[in-house]
Amino acid sequence: MRKAPVVAITLGDPSGIGPELVAKLLASEQRVRHCHCVLVGDEWLWKNAQTLTRLMHDLPVINAFEEAEHTPLGSVCFLPVSTMTEADHKVGVANKESGASVLNVLTMCLDAAKASEIDAICFAPLNKQAMKLAGMPFEDELHFFADQLEVEEYFCEFNTLGDIWTSRISSHVPFKDVTQYLSQDRIIEATKLIHDCLIKSGVARPKIAIAALNPHGGDGGICGREEIDIIQPAVKTLQDQHYPVSGPFPADTLFLKVRDGEFDAVVTMYHDQGQIAIKLLGFEKGVTVQGGLPIAITTPAHGTAFDISGKNQANVNATLNAFNLACVMAQSAFKETLATNNTEA
Repeated sequence: MRKAPVVAITLGDPSGIGPELVAKLLASEQRVRHCHCVLVGDEWLWKNAQTLTRLMHDLPVINAFEEAEHTPLGSVCFLPVSTMTEADHKVGVANKESGASVLNVLTMCLDAAKASEIDAICFAPLNKQAMKLAGMPFEDELHFFADQLEVEEYFCEFNTLGDIWTSRISSHVPFKDVTQYLSQDRIIEATKLIHDCLIKSGVARPKIAIAALNPHGGDGGICGREEIDIIQPAVKTLQDQHYPVSGPFPADTLFLKVRDGEFDAVVTMYHDQGQIAIKLLGFEKGVTVQGGLPIAITTPAHGTAFDISGKNQANVNATLNAFNLACVMAQSAFKETLATNNTEA
């Protein structure tokens, strides 16, 4: 049995800013050091990232994930893979080759998670278009993860900015389809999921707000009845089950309350309802958490930034936050597993 959690780090889309972000992450003195860490990626890509950033890292090379536990705690080792050639590398554009590279690396990490060889994954930014060009049949990476990990229960993305968390009832779908996803069951499941995830991230007593769908919360039904017919009954059910929730609140003022510390999390009804607020409050600090999966998977909330790829201009703060959160959640899950095993013994 391992004595500490293992966290996998990936370089993200080779055409974007992910590789340089990882080079900067590993140079940061602010990163958490209570886990074993494994960087997974093409050797030539990792060398190029170090050359670009002028940050050289002498990482011990391993041949398999399970070797990571034999490295010093807090250190990073390198697991080289071969997913694409440097000749196929295109900087700053979505392409099939980079998408295939991402899918191959993530599949390796997910297989390691299923084999209990790693406890969390922090992936540098990827590009959905590139992954779809490479054959990914899902709307986003979260659904790819859920399929690979054979998840059948409710799952959804969370976004975090420091102490502020958001989840959403619908995600990467056209706005015209949002109401098709709106149901009491989905609101209840999304709320329970973010409540449990907050606890695993160290928030002992989460306070959760539920957003309204319509302007002004529907104005008592004259501007939509979703609040009356769907959202309020879901909130009542959660309160009856002793979950610390309030709402629904009009979305145009709700995040003022969150900013001022009245709530730890918001369950939103659609993608931009929470994303605009979070990114406005701190675009270069936000983290996306893949919620409802059997292991912690995090990534910076921004994208591949093709416009600045290869220019050594990427800000590492969100990647640092994503990595640190992955480590915290991995340690929480690892301790829970140890306690369960000791009880059973």
